[in-house]
Amino acid sequence: MMNIPYLTSLVVFLPAAGALLTLFLRRASAIRWTALATTTVTFVLSIGLFVGYDPSVSTALGPQLADVWAGWLPDGYDVKYFVGVDGLSLLLVMLTTLLGPIVVLSSWTYIGEKHKGYYALLLLLQTGITGVFTSFDLLLFYIFFELTLIPMYFIIGIWGGKERIYAAVKFVIYTLVGSLLMLVGILYLGYAAGDAVNNGVFTTDWYTLLEYNIPLAVQGWLFAVFAFSFAIKVPLFPLHTWLPDAHVQAPTGGSVILAGVLLKMGTYGLLRFCLPLFPNVAQSYAGLFAVIAIIGIIYGALVARVQDDAKSLVAYSSISHLGFVVLGLFAFTTEAMQGAMIQMVNHGLSTGALFLLVGMLYERRHTRLMDDYGGLATSVPVLTTLMVISVLASAGLPGLNGFVGEFLILLGSFKSTVIDSPVLIAFATTGVILAAMYLLHMVYRTFFGELTDAANAQMADLNAREFGLMVPLIVLMFVLGFYPGPFLRQTAPTTEFLLETVEEKRAAVERMENEAAATADEPTPVPTAPPEAEDVSIDVPSISP
Repeated sequence: MMNIPYLTSLVVFLPAAGALLTLFLRRASAIRWTALATTTVTFVLSIGLFVGYDPSVSTALGPQLADVWAGWLPDGYDVKYFVGVDGLSLLLVMLTTLLGPIVVLSSWTYIGEKHKGYYALLLLLQTGITGVFTSFDLLLFYIFFELTLIPMYFIIGIWGGKERIYAAVKFVIYTLVGSLLMLVGILYLGYAAGDAVNNGVFTTDWYTLLEYNIPLAVQGWLFAVFAFSFAIKVPLFPLHTWLPDAHVQAPTGGSVILAGVLLKMGTYGLLRFCLPLFPNVAQSYAGLFAVIAIIGIIYGALVARVQDDAKSLVAYSSISHLGFVVLGLFAFTTEAMQGAMIQMVNHGLSTGALFLLVGMLYERRHTRLMDDYGGLATSVPVLTTLMVISVLASAGLPGLNGFVGEFLILLGSFKSTVIDSPVLIAFATTGVILAAMYLLHMVYRTFFGELTDAANAQMADLNAREFGLMVPLIVLMFVLGFYPGPFLRQTAPTTEFLLETVEEKRAAVERMENEAAATADEPTPVPTAPPEAEDVSIDVPSISP
């Protein structure tokens, strides 16, 4: 497995090849099986990335299992196809490939028409997301980042609910505005870094950009355009308004991909680019981002509590949970940053499971209103059990995956000297309590109480396909809850490298700014006229013959 050539590129582009293949198929069953086979093989190949990745190899030497091709632009531009994995991207790539076959299975009966277009777009979307997590060239990252917009727009707009067009257009406009601003920043940064550290050659290579100490005057607006783009994608409060509409209107598979991995493109972008490239400004505004993240944690939880639609409740829970991730990133401590990275994966597992289970209920009753249910524990005990486990994992119960990430984030944030506000972090902890309130409230309203509706009494429990697609998620919730060590060990060296890079670059920029200020403060010497020469005469005695 580890010796497969171009393994990373295979994991990235195999789904796109499967999408192309589905376009030549006519029968719905053949299209579904092709999509399932493609995503399953992709996941198996991605296991080779996990096994082949060696965390003891320094990240400073470059990504592992890398594929590089520099011949797709004319000479004079250091822009290349450069993909690989490191501790920041490995687990997110694994999460993406794991959700691939799960989403295909969840769509097996949910999608009743236009199968060819749906599965082709789903596979193309997986290529875009995996490309984002494996790109080490900033322009290549941007191409994959934008590529994800197209399939998600059509998945929501064609197979979504009644307000699907409104939700799809809103999703595209929000994301497109932010990403176009980021493109301006990429172009400026490429030329500036090329002049400074790359012999005048435009560059978007991530490792080359790390060598460039960006002046403070430029860091400010570059950080702003990058952070704005990624904050929309997370989404951070108050840029979150597109997310509930997109989640509620999207088909189940679209919601799982959106919550599971698409939102992580925002937090990953903050971690990969904003923190190491603009360290001085990132640390200066860490307190502001912590406040915004905590507002999102509490706001998302309070709004989730008053929802009547189960899918809308889970959507607002994502705003709350991803606030914890952003808080961990801007704490600038090893524990908090590792907690943020593992919490990205944990959120993808638990929230993905919640969307799947809500989708299964919707397939049976064609309603997501919690008041239309009640007492389902009697008629669908297996579905109820899986929902309770997923809810407890999302609420952060010790022994399940959600606890590990949130505990490390809060622990590291309390130690943070950048945020340096225990009272502020104490407010963040209320998000854990509020999560238990709104999630358990949903479970009670939907699955417990009196069973009065005949349709609920006759509801069928999970079939083999539905149970099978849930098993990997449930197993991983327990594995990451009881034994997160192997996953944290994969990410630890890259986290330490990133924090060291941030500190070194921050100190280097401060020295550069101080030296420039000292040079500017030195008095300019005033030229003076040279002194007049004195008339010096020497008497030479005469000698008579």
